[in-house]
Amino acid sequence: MKLETKLPERPGLLHAVPVLDVFALLWLLFLLGPSLLMQSGVTVELPPSRFQLERFQETLVITLGPGVDGPRIHLGRDAMTFDQLTQRFEQLRADGAPTKAMVLLQTDAGTPVGIERQVSEMVLGMGFRLAMVGANVSDPRGGNPKSPAE
Repeated sequence: MKLETKLPERPGLLHAVPVLDVFALLWLLFLLGPSLLMQSGVTVELPPSRFQLERFQETLVITLGPGVDGPRIHLGRDAMTFDQLTQRFEQLRADGAPTKAMVLLQTDAGTPVGIERQVSEMVLGMGFRLAMVGANVSDPRGGNPKSPAE
């Protein structure tokens, strides 16, 4: 006795479904991928620097930028005033963070130097390690960095 199937020889779109699944997954990856990356702070124009910093397990990123009514201060992605920043660091110091955390200070090129000095003195005064962050310079000898007009 020979078994016969009543299904058609060519099932049509049945072979295309796995391909559509792959395209749907790739589309989701490219669509959602940038939002899944860990980014801290806000975008600023950093001054050039030839130095690179090693990676730290725990980092706190302070971003300073020029604002309309005074400087913009961000701790991570949270906007705050200088007094709020000081209170947050006092709380972190009480929790024992200075022994574990590294503070990275990103300063926009248009931010007044006095604000940068004030924030860095506050951070260092509370016992945290501080590093200034700058943009990479393409010339290894520290040649002329790009001017803002370029």
